[in-house]
Amino acid sequence: MGYLHNSAVYGKLSEKRRVINALLIRDLMLRFGHGNIGFMWLVGEPLILTVGVMLAWTVIYGEQKHGVTIMPLVLTGYSMLTLLRHFVNRYVHCFRQNAGLLFHRSVRPVDTLVARGVLETIGVLVAFFVAYVPLLLLGLTEPIDDYLILLGAWFLTCFFINGLATILACLSELSDTMERFIQPLMYLAIPLTGSFYMVAWLPQSAQRLILYSPMVHGTEMLRAGYFGASVPTHWDAGYLLLCGLGLNAIALPLVQMVQDRVEIE
Repeated sequence: MGYLHNSAVYGKLSEKRRVINALLIRDLMLRFGHGNIGFMWLVGEPLILTVGVMLAWTVIYGEQKHGVTIMPLVLTGYSMLTLLRHFVNRYVHCFRQNAGLLFHRSVRPVDTLVARGVLETIGVLVAFFVAYVPLLLLGLTEPIDDYLILLGAWFLTCFFINGLATILACLSELSDTMERFIQPLMYLAIPLTGSFYMVAWLPQSAQRLILYSPMVHGTEMLRAGYFGASVPTHWDAGYLLLCGLGLNAIALPLVQMVQDRVEIE
């Protein structure tokens, strides 16, 4: 019985993996077409924006700000902001855009979200390293200090943002009014990401308040992996993970609620 049960579980996981792979390829084709440049744009878009912001900040502030090199500061911060923006923008309307796929019994609404989340997680991460390598070769940034901490911060932050973006996507499906507030809320949330400052730069009272934001922990942890002990950082991976678990736990029943209301074309 145990062998049969394990075989059934493995079969379901294998089927789910094939579904996600198929949705990934479909999403790439729909967004970027069949040409090679289309696939490159998945990395090129966040790369161009990040490099543009790095150059602008370098002109404004010079090579350093509060003793921190500007280019890696912006690279780490804007990459986190790009993750948030891409996840939310790609998740909103995901259900209605993929409603026709639900004719297939093996495809569930959450699968479409997972496929888009994986795509953004990998695409923005690749863009980060595509920007990092030339900066390193040109001597404009120091080498990454700890890849384990840096990648841990990346995937923990993606897990947290996945829960947040899923909740926003569900609420936008349930309420047209909520959809109109998403973009303004995204702009208002920029200070809560910690993208363009370090927690250590803030007064003690402001530090205590801003560290209630999970995104700040993700950004500071990413910078801890990048800069190492040479730059003071404030972060708690456990807090970020706990917040991610909480948001994803809230998101799952909302997905089920929206799933029941999606009209199959």
